[in-house]
Amino acid sequence: MSVRRTVVTRYPTPATRGSEDPQANPVTSRETMQAARRVVVKIGSSSLTTPDGLDVAAIDRLVDVLAAERQKGTQVVLVSSGAIAAGFPHLGLGRRPKDTATQQASAAVGQSKLMAHYTTSFGRHDTEVAQVLLTAEELMRRTQYTNAHRALSRLLTLDVMPIVNENDAVATREIRFGDNDRLAALTANLCKADLLVLLSDVDALYTGHPSHPDARRIPEVTSDDDLAGVDVRVPGSAGVGTGGMVTKVDAAGIAATTGIPTLLTSAANAGAAFAGEDVGTWFSATGRRRSARAAWLGLTAEVRGRLVIDDGAVAGAIDRGRSLLAAGITGCTGDFTPGDVVEIVDAHGRVRARGLVQYSSSQLPAMLGRTTADLRQDLGAGYDGVVVHADDWVRLTPPQR
Repeated sequence: MSVRRTVVTRYPTPATRGSEDPQANPVTSRETMQAARRVVVKIGSSSLTTPDGLDVAAIDRLVDVLAAERQKGTQVVLVSSGAIAAGFPHLGLGRRPKDTATQQASAAVGQSKLMAHYTTSFGRHDTEVAQVLLTAEELMRRTQYTNAHRALSRLLTLDVMPIVNENDAVATREIRFGDNDRLAALTANLCKADLLVLLSDVDALYTGHPSHPDARRIPEVTSDDDLAGVDVRVPGSAGVGTGGMVTKVDAAGIAATTGIPTLLTSAANAGAAFAGEDVGTWFSATGRRRSARAAWLGLTAEVRGRLVIDDGAVAGAIDRGRSLLAAGITGCTGDFTPGDVVEIVDAHGRVRARGLVQYSSSQLPAMLGRTTADLRQDLGAGYDGVVVHADDWVRLTPPQR
């Protein structure tokens, strides 16, 4: 199964649909960060490990910060990298392996060591922890997405600290998924978090490489304009992490579209960040909360095909929230069956929405551009329905006014 991996180089525009939660009251600025009741925190490999394995002192410092937040009544979900980095020294390897099989072996060894220390360290604060291993493929399937949501929600209600990581021991392409940054953004949506905090060895987003004397910290990102001319191609720590600044901006953009703000800073600044101090870079939420179903459709569902629609269908269906009929579809690609997820693309190639298609890729070509009356007369009553129902799609771009 192929996995679509997209790097967001622009700060995304929010989708707007009736399926979003109008009651949501997301955190809107770093001054109100302390008001967040549920927080997802992601920590990178470079902040947790050394060339010799786990950095026990660094893990304990992070745990102390998160335990203090929990004492305030905040629910915390930790997305922790570090399994591969923790494992490869114990396999006699001098550096992070590059081939998938050895990465999987390192993860299998390192994940147990990582969780063992988290269990011990959180135990100092009388906190029970739970390991939750996910893959991108699992989040692409509706049933697994729902099960993961239920599991995380139940752990939090039981006052257990979930520790999420990519299931690197069985993952293939997902093993290089962006150093868990994107997984953290999806987890924040999955558990309906109020805030996403990305911790790494870089203290903020800068206008250039942080080592350059002219580089300036960007305190807040609210739109594309704030990223104009910014070079986010700062690599992760050599030999340990896999992500860089681009994956963090990508993750912040994913969270923003679902109404979740993001703070990007270093692990060393974690305590100051939770105290509300002016550290790191704050990515403001640009969208509103979505239901779990709409978020799955818009962010994680596996796309099996593409429908190309004309300008009339954009105005009549996408912009007005109506069902999509065959008359407005000019082309289709992919191999899909009824109930699969497809992208809905305008004449300029811009992805406008995703939805559940009601006809297969073998049925649809004969229907394109034809009215309901024509379809009923020529092909029969089974071909005169809507192609994507209004209740079964989610907009990915704002309506055109």
